[in-house]
Amino acid sequence: MISERECYVYITLPGETEPVVAGKLVITVSAAGESVGRFVYGRSYLTRPDAVAIDPVELALSEEVFETGKMGGLFGAIRDASPDLWGRTIIERQMGRADLQEMDYLLNSPDDRIGALGFGMNSSPPGMIRNFGSELDLERLQSTADAVVSAEAGAGSMTTIAEQLLLIGTSMGGARPKAVISDSDALWVAKFAHPSDRYDMALAEHAMLRLAADCGINAAESRTVKVGGRNVLLVKRFDREKRGDSYLRHRMISALTALCSDDSPMNRSKWSYMLIADELRRFSAEPVRDAQELFRRMVFNALISNTDDHPRNHAFIADKAWRLSPAYDLTPFPLTSPSRRDLALVCGAHGRAASADNLVSECRRFMHEHDDARRLISDMAKRISQNWMKAARNAGMSERDCEVMRPAFAYPGFFNC
Repeated sequence: MISERECYVYITLPGETEPVVAGKLVITVSAAGESVGRFVYGRSYLTRPDAVAIDPVELALSEEVFETGKMGGLFGAIRDASPDLWGRTIIERQMGRADLQEMDYLLNSPDDRIGALGFGMNSSPPGMIRNFGSELDLERLQSTADAVVSAEAGAGSMTTIAEQLLLIGTSMGGARPKAVISDSDALWVAKFAHPSDRYDMALAEHAMLRLAADCGINAAESRTVKVGGRNVLLVKRFDREKRGDSYLRHRMISALTALCSDDSPMNRSKWSYMLIADELRRFSAEPVRDAQELFRRMVFNALISNTDDHPRNHAFIADKAWRLSPAYDLTPFPLTSPSRRDLALVCGAHGRAASADNLVSECRRFMHEHDDARRLISDMAKRISQNWMKAARNAGMSERDCEVMRPAFAYPGFFNC
């Protein structure tokens, strides 16, 4: 038996606040369970003078019927707009089943997804539902997220709990509990505490974002608030811009999409900072600036032992022109080995080794000369060694949590291997 499902793909164009139909997505699932996705731009969309491509890699403006067999039949930019683990968990709880297809996740996500895309069954886009919570809702949302994580509630009440989170937002990606809230100026991603946290992750990530900015990196704006005795991290969304009572929506793709790769363990040969740099030189409006910025982020991740630097944690955004997004999801991971740390992405001629020699080995791919790259690495290592504790304490971290994190920073093997 072959099943086939389709939906319309909407896009909010640069400078606008309401979506239009960009095209149609069809996903076919074979009797063997293999999925193939096909996308075609609408003819009326292609004739618009303000039409833009969904992404600069896979879905150029064309009358072509695009086809993919990756990621359950989803093109990279569309998968980026679909919920990741936390959002999928909420949708499954709300629908009371776990055997959902990719189309189910697309169609049942609220309007908080990243980027400028939307999905629906109607040839005319529905009005956007902007039912975001506020800081006053955070304690209720934290309690609701706790209930989902622990699954302590009964089946009946779990559906109600999931619906509450679904209304607030679930589609920002990642496995940690989160929601989207608004204030008078912007939208913020609220990242909640998790019972398995070894230390205060909200304060730690806030500290690292500020430390990154101190190291010359364009980092996302963040702040923390205390909710029910626990800290919640708020990260300002850089793919939204307030315009009156609505929001401009900037297109956004992950580095995973830029690499034409996916999450499969068998398809990680493209997981490489150098390949990301190669790709951004093709479509970035400022390729030299972005390549050098990517190099700084790679060095920073190595120096704080951020081993969760996978391609979904790097992104590109566009209003009219594509550029590297602000840095986000910067988290130190204290590891036991003082001699060797590996990043999630290949970072030099010697693979994923987070060492100074490896980072500098391919520096020209990032538009850096060897001596300049060495100097940048040395200066950043010194700055992080001297300032990480101050950044952590200024963020409100306890002495105990700082000691737990200490092994993450500028580890001994960084200059020795």
